[in-house]
Amino acid sequence: MEERRALRELAQGGVLLTCRALESGWPRRSLTRALRSEGWGRLQAGAWVEPGQAADLPTRLRAVQLLNQRLVVSHSSAAALWRIETLAATAKAPLEFIDPALSFRGKAQDVRVRRTLLDPGDVALRYGLRITSPVRTLTDLLRSLPRDDAIVALESAVTHRRVGGARRAPVAKPDAVAAALAVPSQGSARARRRLGLCDPRAGSPAETIARLRMADSGLRPESQIELFTPLGRRVVLDFLFRREGPAVEIEGYAYHGTREAHRRDVSRFNQVLQCPEVRGLLRFTAQDVFREPDRMISEIRAALIVSK
Repeated sequence: MEERRALRELAQGGVLLTCRALESGWPRRSLTRALRSEGWGRLQAGAWVEPGQAADLPTRLRAVQLLNQRLVVSHSSAAALWRIETLAATAKAPLEFIDPALSFRGKAQDVRVRRTLLDPGDVALRYGLRITSPVRTLTDLLRSLPRDDAIVALESAVTHRRVGGARRAPVAKPDAVAAALAVPSQGSARARRRLGLCDPRAGSPAETIARLRMADSGLRPESQIELFTPLGRRVVLDFLFRREGPAVEIEGYAYHGTREAHRRDVSRFNQVLQCPEVRGLLRFTAQDVFREPDRMISEIRAALIVSK
C-alpha cells in the first residue's frame, strides 16, 4: 500500500514519468513490477497513466509535454482541446506540438513536432497544458491543412457550436485571425485567401463542405437566410437560390433522434415551404455531403433547371 501511494504521489495529472520514479529512489526492477501489478498503463516510452484513468487526449499530450517541457500543444491537437471541429479523426491523428526553442531532435511514436517561433501571446494554458491560443491555432491550421479541413476548423471556431454534446461559444473572431495573418510568413498569403472563403454563420462542418462543393461547381446560393411565413413565423434556411427558388437544407448526424424532434422537424419544413421565396426544397444528410457530393450537386442542378 505504501508503494502504491508513493507512485500516485509522484504522478502529475495522472501521468507518472519513469525517470521521476527512479530519481525518487525506486529501483528499476521494483518499479517495473509495481507498475504492472498495480495496473498502470504505458502511454509511451518513459510515461505511464494512473490506474483507472483513461488515456484520453489531454493525458497523452501531458505525457509528451512532461517528457519535453519546452513543447507547446499545437495544430489539430490544440484545436481538439479548444473544442474546434475538424474533419480528421482526433483519436487517430498524431499528437502535434511546436518547439519554440527550435532545438527538438527527439522521436516519439505518433508525435509530430514543428520547430517554429511563438510570441508570448500565442501560448495559453488549458487542462494544465501549454497550448497555442485559439487565434494561433487557427492561423497554423489555415497555413498547413488542406483547404476544406482548414475552413471547417475556422468556421467552427468563430461560431456557436454544439461540440461533444455541449454548447460552446465562439473561441476566436475572424478579424483577430486576419490581423494575425497580416504578418508576413510562409503560407500566410494562401491562408488569407482561405480566410476570404469563411462564412461565420455556418452551422456545422457538413454545411461548410456543402457550400464549398457548390462553390467549386459554380453554384453560389445565399446562406443562412432568414425568412418569414405568411403567418409571421421565422425560419432560417441553410441555403437558398433566391432567383430560382429552391432551398437546400443539410441534416446533421443526429437527424430526428426522437419522435418529438421528428415532429418539430416536419413542422419546420412545412413552414419553410410556406415562405413565398421558396419554390422547392432539397434535403441532404451529412453522409450525402461527405460521401456523395457529386450526386448532391447533380440533384441541385436538376432542381435549378426545373425551376426556370
